[in-house]
Amino acid sequence: MGHEYCGVVEEIGSDVTSIKRGQFVIGSFFASDNTCPHCRAGYQTSCEHMQPVIGAQSPILRVPLADGTLVPTLEKPSKDLVPSLLALSDVMGTGWFAADAANVKPGGTVVVVGDGAVGLLGALSAKHMGAERIIVMSRHSSRQKLALEFGATDIVAERGEEGVARIKELTKGVGADSVLECVGTDESMTQAISSTRPGGSVGFVGVPHGVNIDGSELFFTHVRLHGGPAPVRRYLPKLIDMVFNEQMNPGKVFDLTLPLDQVAEGYRAMDERRAIKTLLHP
Repeated sequence: MGHEYCGVVEEIGSDVTSIKRGQFVIGSFFASDNTCPHCRAGYQTSCEHMQPVIGAQSPILRVPLADGTLVPTLEKPSKDLVPSLLALSDVMGTGWFAADAANVKPGGTVVVVGDGAVGLLGALSAKHMGAERIIVMSRHSSRQKLALEFGATDIVAERGEEGVARIKELTKGVGADSVLECVGTDESMTQAISSTRPGGSVGFVGVPHGVNIDGSELFFTHVRLHGGPAPVRRYLPKLIDMVFNEQMNPGKVFDLTLPLDQVAEGYRAMDERRAIKTLLHP
């Protein structure tokens, strides 16, 4: 289990040239060579030699294609930075991709569908990209509080048609310039598309389950759709610098810390909405 990780390199394979023992590194949930045409275009999760990274919920993790997958920090981070660096390996990188895919621009209006770790960090990403108004759709008070801390200007608790109506009310009938879809259900995708103004963009990063999009309806919305598995590797150097320069603290999404042998409780707490994100210590 597990695909989110950071840590110190203990050993390297014979083909590894750029990663050294003792370095503190962060990687993505997909291993990539970072040299193929898709990687060079910034889509490392579609690498021609892509491999899923699993097994991170263990004391030691083997990372394939280490030269292309891992990004070392310039120095070993202090203990207080580790949660934020860990967040970069998926939820922060994915939130950033959602905002990037949704074409968030300075001064724009953004809607975030989903108040999990990815959605909350999507709001944080939109704030750093200069969005003027960030509307987060959330029904949980602890998550609403963190959303506001991350830069949300409005909270909408309604869902479905009522949620769309509330977004239209807040935007004077126009809709949002950019919508971040961070759930992956049919309802959330419909809500995202319906909340977007004509000519606006939806960045969808929620893994789809049961999503059915009517092509005829989509055709007349003039809404752009872009998303998929986040190419976290593309953003890691920039995001690492932002964490070290204390420009952002995405590690705040970890509101429960447990030892590795209590991983089941971590999952249970997230499932029961008692935690946003669990951090495990080996």
